[in-house]
Amino acid sequence: MNNKQKILLGMIALVLLAVTAFGLVFGKKVLAYLRTWSEGRNKAVIDYIRDPEAHRDWELPALHQCADAPFALPTSGFIGYFYGDSFTPLKLHTGLDIFGGNPVGVTPIYAPYDGFLTRESDWKSSVIIRIPKDPLDPDRQIWVYMTHLADVDGNPLIDDAFPAGTQEKPVKKGDLIGYQGNYSGYPGSPTGIHLHISIVKDDGEGHYLNELQIGNTIDPSAYFGMQLNTDRVDKNVKKPVCLP
Repeated sequence: MNNKQKILLGMIALVLLAVTAFGLVFGKKVLAYLRTWSEGRNKAVIDYIRDPEAHRDWELPALHQCADAPFALPTSGFIGYFYGDSFTPLKLHTGLDIFGGNPVGVTPIYAPYDGFLTRESDWKSSVIIRIPKDPLDPDRQIWVYMTHLADVDGNPLIDDAFPAGTQEKPVKKGDLIGYQGNYSGYPGSPTGIHLHISIVKDDGEGHYLNELQIGNTIDPSAYFGMQLNTDRVDKNVKKPVCLP
């Protein structure tokens, strides 16, 4: 084998390694993105947003709670996106998106569980609740992150009890937190009117991790007592039911 052949084989090997690495890192995300389209999740969300009155049978009520589950549903509406969905290429959804089917500032949002609420000083539309003892694993602490509680221009729809800079304010399950909005983080560029909620891991030192990374979050299914992981959701079911 001459040097040119060796170089060519080496280049081929590098390409194969790169393709394999890409597949391992991004393959699941790409498949999730394709599945979110092919299984009709995106179409269902679009249909609901366009005409919520025609799809009220897809909704669950606020504070709905399955018998053995610790969390109550924090708001009413259609759970359009599940844990692990992908509506943006190469990004997995870290929680649930619940669409209320009402104008901005109308659909209430409540605390799903007892804890201590923080609203960082620069948060226009988000709050996070610290739960010192995970009800499913009391040896660890978890956090519940909720966002899009502002209008398209970033005017907060968070209850006055939680002004910017609030730290560790006790809340009880069912306490009013605010209202569904459509703030995306970019003024003038709205999302659909909804609540995003995710269960976030603790870093082991009393701080929440970055909820944008799915590895920092927890499948919410067992907390709500419903199948909410897209890997196991029946694509034909629009309204999840309580697990047996």
